This record gives sequence, structure tokens and C-alpha cells, in this order.
Amino acid sequence: MIRSTTEITLTPDADDHRIARYSAVAIALSVAEAAIPLPLPGVKPGLGNIVTLVVLMRYGWRDAAWVSLLRVFAASLLLGSFLAPGFFLSLCGALASLAALAMAVRLPRRWFGPVTMSLAASFAHIAGQLVLARLWLVPHDGVFLLSPVFALAALVFGLANGLAAARWLADDAVDQSSPASGPQAR
Repeated sequence: MIRSTTEITLTPDADDHRIARYSAVAIALSVAEAAIPLPLPGVKPGLGNIVTLVVLMRYGWRDAAWVSLLRVFAASLLLGSFLAPGFFLSLCGALASLAALAMAVRLPRRWFGPVTMSLAASFAHIAGQLVLARLWLVPHDGVFLLSPVFALAALVFGLANGLAAARWLADDAVDQSSPASGPQAR
């Protein structure tokens, strides 16, 4: 009997390690967020999106897309919702927000920073989820009657997440410009 073995060796580089670290933070935030009591089903703060915004502003859309999609898949596996309707709603929302961010990164950074990008992504996320819910889960236009509630949530959480991402980026900029930044300074 002749045996044939194929071995695939993957060698992660620094980019892979960076994406893994940011994804781990985003996944941890998503899992922690699942423990927060929610006023309405489907209304969540989207804390993992703060990490996606930071990665977008620092490293670009490609890395942000990896972090966002890894977060959706891993969090659903950890929370036991993989391939459940909530997973598909989350995935659809993530894809819609990534599409909005792909367009937003082409806008002048002078006027479009983390807060405006967060708002664009948040509204796209909700729109994507409502469209999927209408097409798949609730085949009736009545689902769109929830739009004002979800739009208000998108505004509040998009603003809060954008401000948190802006703060994170500003703190890192200060740390990097400080002459005494290093292990001894902390």
C-alpha cells in the first residue's frame, strides 16, 4: 500500500499576529457584551466594532475586515449561535458595515474620522440586518416599523463606539509621541 501525505505549513507573519491580537480583543468584547441585559432583542452596543474602527484607522480596510469577520465567526462559535439566525444577522450586518467603511475610507479624513465612520457603519449594520430579517425571517414589511428604534440605537451606539475608538487612537498617539514612552515610564 502506497501512502501519500501532503503537508501544508503556514508561517504566520507580523501582520497575522497583529490581526490575531486585535481579533482576540474584539471577540472578548463581543462575548462580554452577550452578558449585558438588553432592552430589546437585537439591540446591542457592538463593543467589538470599536476594535474594528481602530484597526481601520491604523492599518486599513483589509485588516479591519479580517478582524470583523473573525470576531463574528469566533464569537458565534463561543456563544453557541453559529449558523443560527442571529449568526446570519450578525454576519449580514458586519458585511454591510464593512461595505460602508470601504466607501468611507475614501472620504477626506479631515471631515470623516472614527466617529463619522462609526456612524456610517452602525447605520449600514442595522440596514443590512433589517433587510435580511425582511427577506428571510419576517416576510412582511411590518419589520420596517422597527426602523426608528433601531436607527436610534445605531445613532447612540455608533456615536459612543466612534468616540471610544477616537479616544483609543488619541491615547495611542500621545503614548507614541511621548519621549518617555516605554516600560520604565509606566
